[in-house]
Amino acid sequence: MAIVIFSGGANEPLAVAVAAQVGVALGRRVIARFPDSELHVQIEDSVRGRDVYLIQPTSPPADAHLMELLFLADACHRAGASRVTAIVPYFGYARQDRRARGREPVGARVISDLFAAAHICRVVAVDLHTPELEGFMSIPLEHLTAVPILVGALTPLLPEDCVIVSPDLGGVKLAQRYATALRKPLAIVYKERLSGREVEVRGIVGDVAGRVPVIVDDMVSTAGTVSAAIGALVQACCIPQPLVVATHGLLVGEAVERLSGVPVRRLVFSDTVASANHPSLPLEAVSIAPLLADAIKRLHSERSLDDLIVHH
Repeated sequence: MAIVIFSGGANEPLAVAVAAQVGVALGRRVIARFPDSELHVQIEDSVRGRDVYLIQPTSPPADAHLMELLFLADACHRAGASRVTAIVPYFGYARQDRRARGREPVGARVISDLFAAAHICRVVAVDLHTPELEGFMSIPLEHLTAVPILVGALTPLLPEDCVIVSPDLGGVKLAQRYATALRKPLAIVYKERLSGREVEVRGIVGDVAGRVPVIVDDMVSTAGTVSAAIGALVQACCIPQPLVVATHGLLVGEAVERLSGVPVRRLVFSDTVASANHPSLPLEAVSIAPLLADAIKRLHSERSLDDLIVHH
């Protein structure tokens, strides 16, 4: 059973890099829109009896990229694919894992049901914002981590007197993994979220005075959390040359403006989402193509992913 890899439109450069490392050419497909904006997808290569992998982060615009993934999966299933696996480096809607105010959908569960309806057999995601998402999935979910790759890229940049910082309580476990791998102390910022875009820092636990903070998170979206954390760390007398490290660098809304307005030495993101050109920011992209290619080869040959996945 041969491997076939297709890319959605969200991050084709990553898909090309993954296919090259797997040793196959990227499959041909058409993704277009009818005049009324309806999505049209067509697979141009035979997938009958093949082991198909679809690489598509559900990054902004999340709805459009999600529909592309679902249509690609259904097209492959109807064309006779033996198995369809969705490689979703950034999993949108993972934050909607519960009803915060009552009259809301549980978006993560809806997405899970859509994946199953599109005949996706398995989902592979990277550094989920809500690891508990696996409990919503009616199909198997493989939760990979980019932390070892990011640690490798980060190590040469670190001064001796640095401290790993979690910008909120929800990121403490992730920060502990970085701190352990880098053998550095850990500090935690306590914040209160005022809205989807605004946060307020309440305090810092840990010694940051006279140290370079390395702020680690799973994602940087509007940068409200990161910018608030940097402001609090500077007030706490850190060395004002922070590094920011995250798996997913979405940089939406006011993110670029916020990050341009605070002292940031380096922003290190993986390439789970396609990056825009922001000359004003000190960005460094780290490829996760080797991680995804390794996962695909192991899944295809029914080998363990144990050392690639997140353990809680």
